[in-house]
Amino acid sequence: MHKYKIVVYAISKNEEKHVKRWVESMKEADEIIVLDTGSTDKTVKLLKDLGVTVKSKKIKPFRFDVARNLSLDLVPKDTDICVCTDLDEVFLKGWRSSLEEVWQENTTRLAYNYNWSLDKNNKPIINFYIEKIHSRNDYTWTHPVHEVLSYIGDKKEIKLTTDLITLNHYPDKTKSRSSYLPLLELSIKEDPTDDRNMHYLGREYMYHGYFNKAIDTLIKHLSLKSATWHDERAASMRFIARCYTNLERYREAKMWYKEAIKEAPYLRDAFVELALLEYNLENYKEVEKNCLEALKITTHQKTYINETFSFDHTIYDLLSISCFYQGKYQESLDYVNKALEISPNNERLKSNKLLIEKAKD
Repeated sequence: MHKYKIVVYAISKNEEKHVKRWVESMKEADEIIVLDTGSTDKTVKLLKDLGVTVKSKKIKPFRFDVARNLSLDLVPKDTDICVCTDLDEVFLKGWRSSLEEVWQENTTRLAYNYNWSLDKNNKPIINFYIEKIHSRNDYTWTHPVHEVLSYIGDKKEIKLTTDLITLNHYPDKTKSRSSYLPLLELSIKEDPTDDRNMHYLGREYMYHGYFNKAIDTLIKHLSLKSATWHDERAASMRFIARCYTNLERYREAKMWYKEAIKEAPYLRDAFVELALLEYNLENYKEVEKNCLEALKITTHQKTYINETFSFDHTIYDLLSISCFYQGKYQESLDYVNKALEISPNNERLKSNKLLIEKAKD
């Protein structure tokens, strides 16, 4: 006999490759409900064959908050705990028993481990907490894209955090993100003071190569009174620096990387990106200096802001190359060996090691 009625809900569109794995993970719930927004593949049939409750509705114009809210509307009113996931996500087994263990009668929302990025051995690269497990009432999804779950209840929201539940993310890298930019522009039009989506919009302009637009938007983000989270502010500064790098305005790029370091000196990312820029400019002493500063930071923050290159082989790779060009061959060899400990099958690192050994001899 279960303690609570738990329902998983999701939205889908052309997710057939994920269906079986996702349902296998979610079946610990009492019910699984999906709102399909226009699949043209076998997603709907596969879900129904596996016992999932599926409703179909095309949303025009599409926006993620509307889709999420319509899927939440499908969840029975007597549900105790709602669990929102996407079909490219998988809970580690036993998540239901852990949820029932930590959830309390007055709990409204739960934060839990989210592995946004994993390596080929299923080891987390980027990990942070997300909060998409919640009570049935008093919640709504807001924002056209990068939607957030907002509390609208009259009483105080009661949040808990647990490390007993982990959700892994296995994104489909072939999926287009073309809808993100217009939806982010719409989001800022609806709420020009929203710091989170101003940051996302600037980042999206950068991804599309609109570097001057990105710079202007990211500076707007930094000017907002509500933009107080140091990690995100530092990320905006790094993205401004990336834009200036792409515009070949390296002095401004270096300045913004240094601003990012001052904003969040406990994060490796700006040090590593500055080292990468100095590497491309063949300033090898500066590469070494910034990499050594990055290595002093040993704590991997639980935030989506983290970059994968800050905790993989990149720092040791850059140190090895910078030492090589400074004639410090033993140090170069030591660093490439450390890089290979992290990425033992990297052929370029193996080739570099042979070159270093030859130069050393």
